Amino acid sequence: LSGCDSGFGQATARHLDIMGFRVFASVLDLQSPGAQELRQSCSTRLTLLQMDLTKTEDIQRVLQHIQAHTNSTGLWGLVNNAGFNDTIADAELSPLGKFRTCMEVNFFGSLELTKGLLPLLRSAGGRIVTVSSPAGDMPFPCLAAYGASKAALSLVMDTFRSELQPWGIKVSLILPGYYKTGTTCDPAFWNLQKQQLLASLPQELLQAYGEEYVEEINQQFIQFMKVAVEDLSAVVNSITEGLLAANPAVRYYPGQGLGIMYFIHRYLPYFVRDLFLKGFFINPKLPRALRREHHNDVKK
Repeated sequence: LSGCDSGFGQATARHLDIMGFRVFASVLDLQSPGAQELRQSCSTRLTLLQMDLTKTEDIQRVLQHIQAHTNSTGLWGLVNNAGFNDTIADAELSPLGKFRTCMEVNFFGSLELTKGLLPLLRSAGGRIVTVSSPAGDMPFPCLAAYGASKAALSLVMDTFRSELQPWGIKVSLILPGYYKTGTTCDPAFWNLQKQQLLASLPQELLQAYGEEYVEEINQQFIQFMKVAVEDLSAVVNSITEGLLAANPAVRYYPGQGLGIMYFIHRYLPYFVRDLFLKGFFINPKLPRALRREHHNDVKK
């Protein structure tokens, strides 16, 4: 189970431990408050493993540990939960490095871990449950880097689902609504990210969009955070069902408002979908270069 420092991973690790399972829970930092909390609240069956999904040596170390402890039994389930995003901005304003980091953690890291554990999963005819995002299905404004990585993740897991059927492995995707997890709901974290983004932007881009444009996006996102759901049990239950149900669903959608969102996405015209996503999430003002007062200033 990856990404157990906080949020869905931490809550699921605790839940599976209470149910009596042997859980291998990976965390970014063995000394983090989340890791300490799992140590205190879980049984000795739970094993905490340090893993940074961007580091092959970390992934290999975890694979070796799990192989050594499950060789005779095989591995019943893998939960790809670790995810990363630290950029809320238009695709043009998001540095290329941010796209790469999202891909490294959300796509390549999960892919490497999954491929490494497949021999053990095949011998048990087990399960793969992966936490993706509706942002991987729809073009949420200002989430291109994160959304692109989750789109890639969803697609590769769908391919695994089809290819691993003959081995008896069932593969499920979890597409949660907006929940309060880790730093994702910390305004101070996002304010710092905004400052760093503004400092890194080329002068020409900053002129075209304007500092107030980036400020406005950040304010709207901080406002949106207030609707984040604190009770993670719907997601934990979906992950658990994906691991244990005789016939798990291919996709789970824990969270409110996802039904209407997917209906609009699938059946209504593109402009309606775009309007809905802006109204629901972030609706940036016009960039500075497109505003009338800017044109008037230039004329003067």
